[in-house]
Amino acid sequence: MSGKLNTSSPVLRRNNDVEQKSSTTATVLSSHTIGWGKFRPKCLQRFCTAKWALFWLCWAGAMQGLIVNGLINVVITTIEKRFGLRSRQTGLVASGYDIASFICLIPVTYFGGRTNSSKSRIIAIGLLLLGLGSLVFSIPHFLVGHYRVTAAETNTCSVQTNAVNATIFQYENERNTNGMMNDDYENPVWFAWLFFVAQMLHGAGASPLFTLGVTYIDENVSKKMSSVYLGIYYTMAMMGPAFGYVVGGQLLLVYTDFLYIDTFDFLYIDSSELGLTSDSKVWIGAWWVGFLIAAILCFLLAISISGYPKVLPGAEKFQQQKSSEAYNDNKTYQGNSFNYTKFKELPLAVAVLLKNPTFFFLNLAGASEGMIIAGFAAFLPKLIENQFSISPVLSALIMGLITIPTGGGGTFLGGYLVKKFDLSCGDIIRLCLIATTIATAFTSCFLLSCPNLDFAGVTIDYHKNQTSEASLNAMQLEDACNVNCSCSRDIYDPVCGIDGIMYYSPCFAGCSDESIKNDEIKSYVECECIRHDSVLNHTSNFEAVNLICSSKCSRLPYFVMLCFALMLFTFVATMPALSATLRCVYDDQRSFALGIQWIKVRLLGTIPAPMIFGTLIDETCLLWQQQRGDHQTGACLVYENFYMSKYMWLLAFVGKLCSVVFFFAAWWFYIPPKQHVVKSNNSGTNNIADISTIDAMTA
Repeated sequence: MSGKLNTSSPVLRRNNDVEQKSSTTATVLSSHTIGWGKFRPKCLQRFCTAKWALFWLCWAGAMQGLIVNGLINVVITTIEKRFGLRSRQTGLVASGYDIASFICLIPVTYFGGRTNSSKSRIIAIGLLLLGLGSLVFSIPHFLVGHYRVTAAETNTCSVQTNAVNATIFQYENERNTNGMMNDDYENPVWFAWLFFVAQMLHGAGASPLFTLGVTYIDENVSKKMSSVYLGIYYTMAMMGPAFGYVVGGQLLLVYTDFLYIDTFDFLYIDSSELGLTSDSKVWIGAWWVGFLIAAILCFLLAISISGYPKVLPGAEKFQQQKSSEAYNDNKTYQGNSFNYTKFKELPLAVAVLLKNPTFFFLNLAGASEGMIIAGFAAFLPKLIENQFSISPVLSALIMGLITIPTGGGGTFLGGYLVKKFDLSCGDIIRLCLIATTIATAFTSCFLLSCPNLDFAGVTIDYHKNQTSEASLNAMQLEDACNVNCSCSRDIYDPVCGIDGIMYYSPCFAGCSDESIKNDEIKSYVECECIRHDSVLNHTSNFEAVNLICSSKCSRLPYFVMLCFALMLFTFVATMPALSATLRCVYDDQRSFALGIQWIKVRLLGTIPAPMIFGTLIDETCLLWQQQRGDHQTGACLVYENFYMSKYMWLLAFVGKLCSVVFFFAAWWFYIPPKQHVVKSNNSGTNNIADISTIDAMTA
């Protein structure tokens, strides 16, 4: 007898066939079911649908927007004041997101776009990095110690004791409650780099969301419903920043050290005991709380999304029904698709995409739009706050009220229009062109400039006259009324006098005493620099308070309406532009094409935008924060409103004009494939969208 098995036996062949079928069945089930490893409970399989995948991806996109475009933009002004940073430094911080995204896009989209890759797992890893970045972003709060802004007895005019009191104040600011050195005034650049690293983690984590996430949705739904699903996805992504503005603004109403840890004891600090309110110019809100909450939510979302399979059930049927609308000049492509799977073929894959003029100009349009959106997302709250003399909290609330309906509604409307009228790729580009042209006209909202508040020694002199440019450069903060007070510019504690003029501090206002606190607001009396004219009410028991003077400018409602229209038409073009990008390339190029597009958007638009905007805003600064007697260090305290509005309008108008030109070029050079033109002409039943399908899907 032979020691070998007879594999030709019918019984053994039948057993082998059964084992192979069982193995194949198990593989298919694992690739189409929700689970983690061998843990694939049946109760979870009801969620293995495109709708539920869209649900989790929507929340992931919303979290990215809430963190990067919401919370961070709200707290930009706050961290500038807290850590003594300039706008060009915070602009660099904002660019860290796009730099990391730029670095990660090629490997993520090229390898993540291959047929054997798991897009859901890569997205989940990205969410873990996004949550880690939020944790790192909040770390500086725990490193700098207790925030002490001022002491009542050290900031008034007292000839005999002011020099000693100023020394005491400086000492208290250098040390925290634990007796450790407070380095936030020593090395502000160090904190800027820590924020920069956190933003790079955000960028690396978010890079799969709007590349692999988009193609994951598009691959698992029909062509007809793709624009609606993507519209919902991007709508939630646009709603994220809006909620970030609202939530972040509300958190800024809470004092930054409301809960302070001292020797492992939790201490609650009442800001009213410090004589501070959220309307005070030196108020610092709890900017760090939102990032801790966001980190936890990102970790939970990563667990949910990581369980989804590479391909959802029924996706193969949708792929077979789709026809290509890729650009085809019958010379380069000759109707063939390209599927590059090896790393050495990467340059050839890039070359094929760059030879597509429609794709090329859509990328340039995305870059110009990205520059505008990234720049204003970072600094528009600051512009509103300074132009209309409102608090950061109110500025964040206004941004939220504008971006919630425009970002969400405009994005969904753009996707709905594509499906409603069953637009071809060329018609979609024309829709983008029309919406962008209308948006260009509404950039005029940035021309609505308000005059600067009267600030003694900065915008006017102490004799209530407009200051000349020479005196502005000289910063004449001292006058005969406070020259003997030995006031220190290291102590910035602005007050509003009953004459409606801002003063650098109670000391520079010549106030010699602090009156009884009224409603948690510090008030001062016996102020030599504040003149009592006949029109003023002398019955007040104070002469100055530590609040911002109210602005007489009434242009804020007009600005909000025009800015609303600008954002609405900007976001209406967002979804159609994405649909046109996906349609003008072949199906197996979509993930990589989005990656290449985002690289151009990052490199030409969103990376330089915050630094350009921040540098121009710094150029409009009238009064810099001074630390340790060094002039023009730290954050800007007072801006020139006229030039700030003109610079912002110029950037917005030029950027929008470039977008119009690029969208027109993309439409002009687009050549649809012949077979699609014939099919479109012979088919008259697909021109009207199935409204009931949309209603059922969105219910």
